[in-house]
Amino acid sequence: MATNRASTRPRTSEDGRMIKSELVLKIAEQNPHLYQRDVETLVNAILDTIADALARGDRVELRGFGAFSVKRREARRGRNPRTGEAVAVSEKAIPVFKTGKEMRLRLNKAGIGDEMGAEAVG
Repeated sequence: MATNRASTRPRTSEDGRMIKSELVLKIAEQNPHLYQRDVETLVNAILDTIADALARGDRVELRGFGAFSVKRREARRGRNPRTGEAVAVSEKAIPVFKTGKEMRLRLNKAGIGDEMGAEAVG
């Protein structure tokens, strides 16, 4: 019986970012009873469901993690930075993420962002 289980370790991005394929590998590694292709299908389904809800203007709340919502930016007059000419900027829908309380506490407990704060002060 051939197995398509995740056997490779998720690579760690040098810049500290995690891309979707790394997320899939990490979840597959933590759940060896699941095939990597099934984990990828699940991750895509979750992200697509969130994106579809936002496209409808709905708010998506994941308790303990955070909430996704859409904010509208009104149409306005902008300026072309090269020529200085006034231009019309149309209304835009901007996705917004607000961390949940548990996530904020977890990040602060782990000291995430302390290096950036130290650099800004010094």
